[in-house]
Amino acid sequence: MKLNQLIEKIEVVELVGNPAGEVKGIAFDSRKVQEGIAFVAQRGVHVDGHKFIDKALAGGASVVICEEFPSELPENVTFVKVADSNAVLGKLASAFYNYPSAKMKVVGVTGTNGKTSIATLLHRLFRMQGYNVGLISTITYKINETEEVASHTTPDALKIQQLMAEMAAEGCEYCFMEVSSHAIHQERIAGIEFAGGIFTNITHDHLDYHKTFAEYIKAKKAFFDGLPSSAFALTNLDDKNGLVMLQNTKAQKLTYSNRAMADFRCKVLESHFDGMLLNLDGQEIWTRFVGLFNASNLLAVYATAIQLGQNRDEVLAHISNLQSVQGRFETIRSLDGKYAIVDYAHTPDALKNVLAAISEIRTRNEQVITVVGAGGDRDKTKRPEMAHEALVASDKVILTSDNPRTEDPAAIIKDMEAGVDPQYKNKVVSIENRRDAIKTAVLMAQPGDIILIAGKGHENYQEVNGVKHHFDDREEVKKCFGLDD
Repeated sequence: MKLNQLIEKIEVVELVGNPAGEVKGIAFDSRKVQEGIAFVAQRGVHVDGHKFIDKALAGGASVVICEEFPSELPENVTFVKVADSNAVLGKLASAFYNYPSAKMKVVGVTGTNGKTSIATLLHRLFRMQGYNVGLISTITYKINETEEVASHTTPDALKIQQLMAEMAAEGCEYCFMEVSSHAIHQERIAGIEFAGGIFTNITHDHLDYHKTFAEYIKAKKAFFDGLPSSAFALTNLDDKNGLVMLQNTKAQKLTYSNRAMADFRCKVLESHFDGMLLNLDGQEIWTRFVGLFNASNLLAVYATAIQLGQNRDEVLAHISNLQSVQGRFETIRSLDGKYAIVDYAHTPDALKNVLAAISEIRTRNEQVITVVGAGGDRDKTKRPEMAHEALVASDKVILTSDNPRTEDPAAIIKDMEAGVDPQYKNKVVSIENRRDAIKTAVLMAQPGDIILIAGKGHENYQEVNGVKHHFDDREEVKKCFGLDD
């Protein structure tokens, strides 16, 4: 592709060199630069790409796109100055891959909890409807049924456009993707033409990055502020910040709720371990999901499908056949009648929601034993809150490790213990080793008891000192239950 074609839709501050030069590819990592590559120097959270321009030139970069020119400009390289190289990267990648998001309907899902479930269920629903569909989620990147293990909730701008180009090549008509607050703030979604956006909820999380809750809300809201008038903006009225997301959007404004008057409504009629009976948009349907939060997720899925022009009766029929997402309220039953629920809940609100779902279906003749930890190198303010939420709604709680990363696991658990009120001290124990914590919970349990193992869900590793070791909560539970192969 010619450089002038690549940059035709971005605002150039200054260009020095040949605007008609050939560009063979784009990179923002100087280590991946080869001859003929355009290097984009980004100012990241920890690293400034401008410091690696020389390395990119040594690797054969033919074009350098940056916010500040270096002191010396080699004659055989074209330099392009822009105001914001983070925002430009996505737009360049979109142009390089021939604007793939314009060839399908892309719907982004943002919020603290529920993103993976909604995006994944939308992918499954539209596959049931007979469409070619793409998915970009925390767990996986999928083109129809072909998948690649995900590395981030929302990948970098280059990866996103590459994935969408592959989706377009496979004839995908829809793409459903998670949109994290980090991705919004770092402008990884620049260059994507969205057909719609969904807001699930917002609770305290990622304050290690955003610093304040107000900044976290601002990041989420920026996604909706950027939606075009041709798109729809669907928000959850059951979250007190739901309407905030719609304040400045040009998109069509739509609402959904389990409790209030909204464009789309749902009510839980019955709850059992194997599912719920819902009144969804005036129609009673049985689903294989449990909990009010899952009713909310299914309502968002339904509303989105209707907004995308799908037949109401067909959508309701398919929703009744959907199954839960990997690591989300995943139930395992022992031979003697103990229940274990593995869930990705890693925020106070998510943990509260899962325990509320358990409360809806328990008989009160059994114990609820919760195993929970908090990740290292992440928002520390939620650690005592996690312990508090677990203790309020459980009979016994085991505090343990959950991806300590570079932190001391004992120090993380100590932070959690700060949330243990005096009246709860007799029902909490701290066990640093997660495997031992799960074994202890199973030994504590009697037939009929419910063990919640929260925090990791679908993850199959434990990250300690920057190294990922294989660890799967589901595998550990099955071993303890004597169900392993």
